[in-house]
Amino acid sequence: MSAVRIFVARLVGRTVFDPQGDRLGKVRDLVVVYRRTEPPQVVGLVVEIPGKRRVFLSIGRVTSISSGQIISTGLINVRRFEQRTSEVRIIAEMLGRRVVLTDGSGEATIEDVSIEESAPGEWEVAQLFVRKPKTSASPFAKGQTAFVTWNEVRERAAKGENQSAAQLIATYSDMKPADLASTLLDLPDKRMVEVAHELPDERLADVLEEMPESEQVRILARLGDERAADVLDAMQPDDAADLIAQLPEERGEALLDLMQPEEADDVRKLLEYAPDTAGGLMTPEPIILSADATVAEGLALIRRHELAPALGAAVCVTLPPYEPPTGRFLGMVHFQRMLRYPPAERLGTLVDPSLDPVTADAPASEVTRILASYNLVSVPVVDANNRLLGVVTIDDVLDHLLPDDWRGGRSSRQVRSRAAAARRVPSVTTTRRRTDGTS
Repeated sequence: MSAVRIFVARLVGRTVFDPQGDRLGKVRDLVVVYRRTEPPQVVGLVVEIPGKRRVFLSIGRVTSISSGQIISTGLINVRRFEQRTSEVRIIAEMLGRRVVLTDGSGEATIEDVSIEESAPGEWEVAQLFVRKPKTSASPFAKGQTAFVTWNEVRERAAKGENQSAAQLIATYSDMKPADLASTLLDLPDKRMVEVAHELPDERLADVLEEMPESEQVRILARLGDERAADVLDAMQPDDAADLIAQLPEERGEALLDLMQPEEADDVRKLLEYAPDTAGGLMTPEPIILSADATVAEGLALIRRHELAPALGAAVCVTLPPYEPPTGRFLGMVHFQRMLRYPPAERLGTLVDPSLDPVTADAPASEVTRILASYNLVSVPVVDANNRLLGVVTIDDVLDHLLPDDWRGGRSSRQVRSRAAAARRVPSVTTTRRRTDGTS
């Protein structure tokens, strides 16, 4: 089945709904970022909410797009939209732009842009609807129109113009976060900060997670508080907690206050645990389902493209509620076991009886022993009442075990001592401070 294409001009003014069908606002524009060899990627929508305020809705928060309506997760950051240099608004900036056709037929004007879903939850520019200059002097004549792909046009650029940070980001678009992090660390300090400023929030979050903590702190210090909070929102909660624990007390609290409440709550909970315990290592966002959920439901959740492989290796089964701390933990169901049973099989009958959870204060050495002894990629973490708090994954343990300088590019003077970190952030946490890198 061919991918569904949506023309952006038809989306303007369409209503954005939450999952319950309540109106959140109306679409006013779409935001894209350029990539080196592929068509521009959609990163979000500009949505006008009540009060005429225009805010940014990340494409990751959108669950469905059609020409008639847009459905989101219901979570919207109500801070006013501020466009970055690397971002291009399709309606405001792309429509009406003149381009050169690569087939040698001359120039044309972009009159509309279609987007299509390239992967689950990911949208990119599919085609451009362009109009060539008219060839007749008649006032009623119109230029010939055509549909072209992004690779069939090129934009005009002034010769000798220095490469902007946006162009540099497009060059780096295909890099994995770890490789991009290494590349940025090799740039001159001023250039690295420029590129960091222009990276989309999710991309910068991924890159920061691959950097030594000293570099994370240095880059975050050059961002405004609101931008820094947006980036922390996009980071994994355990990585965000490690980073905030390294910041001065006042700024750490200020950023937590600016973060989305749900994300900030997760980070605050993690900051309560010592770094060398299961609580300090865990990820508080595992897949949690009821005992009555089916194999089909479990497999559908682990197929989500944004889910880390280690988290997708198993689902946790608990009694309600299903958000940490949950009701009583019943067990885990590994995805391989789900594959052996029919889609309608209940997960409560498939839990692994041999896997015992660990408590939040269990030492990291015990978690490591369990992972190695039973060939696991994750271990559930519970509180004293056997309520699920999160899971420790194999990558969390590797980060803890590897030496401080395993990422390279960090000298011993850059490694913060635990005592110094604890002194800096007493009101944020009294126990959590890390001297190792984060994933």
